[in-house]
Amino acid sequence: MAKRSQKRSIQYSGEMEHPYRGHKGSKRNKESYKRRRSNAEPSNIVELNSLINTSYKPQQRSLPLEAQTPAQQKYINAIKNNCLTFGIGPAGTGKSYCAGALAAQALESGRIDRIIFTRPAVEAGEQLGFLPGKLEDKFSVYIDAFRDILHERLGKGVVDYCLRHGRIVGAPLAYMRGKTFNASTFVILDEAQNVTPTQMKMFLTRIGEDCKVVINGDVMQSDIRGPNGLDDAVQKLRGLPGVHVHTFEREDSVRSGLVRYVLDRYENTDT
Repeated sequence: MAKRSQKRSIQYSGEMEHPYRGHKGSKRNKESYKRRRSNAEPSNIVELNSLINTSYKPQQRSLPLEAQTPAQQKYINAIKNNCLTFGIGPAGTGKSYCAGALAAQALESGRIDRIIFTRPAVEAGEQLGFLPGKLEDKFSVYIDAFRDILHERLGKGVVDYCLRHGRIVGAPLAYMRGKTFNASTFVILDEAQNVTPTQMKMFLTRIGEDCKVVINGDVMQSDIRGPNGLDDAVQKLRGLPGVHVHTFEREDSVRSGLVRYVLDRYENTDT
């Protein structure tokens, strides 16, 4: 009795695996079963642009980038029209925001394939020691401000997707050696006042044909000792074709009125 019931169980399971067997019109059922299986299996080939433009498309709530001051407009024009642009000036003038917003627009429109954001891993007067996690986790604290800009311009879904797939890259300046920035790349070096002349030379020699590079910094807020790579590069490269140096003033700060007063008190040598 036990053996007979076991055979029935095996035969029954076989019928469940192939539901079109043992019935009239098995050819028709077989074709229907194959169609159902083919429809249930998702395709493994995904077009990246379709993802960005459909399921990862953020709500179009942000307006196109508009300059808040004449100085910002000149800076935006310089980035658009030059291969290498230096943005020099005090805090709150929009150096990082304008560069990040232009990079986001270029990525969204398809003019570039990748954004690289880098900066020296230098703390502002503190030694944080070894941070936990992988390299991406350790460096993420240094690019939070830039990530906020991209979230505002592209949406968090797009930014997270592009970070996972290498369309947006954040890496310490020390890891730029050996790389080449090509025409499909928009590169931003932020907090460049903390770069040494040797590091700046290494970074500048990564620039390939027709790529877009923006270097931002405030030489008055350097956290390193010795020669400053940002000031040194500006002096050496000023006047070269394809290179523009834009200088912001304290009056160009748009962060808040209080920031302008703070800058006046800290940097005004007349009082």
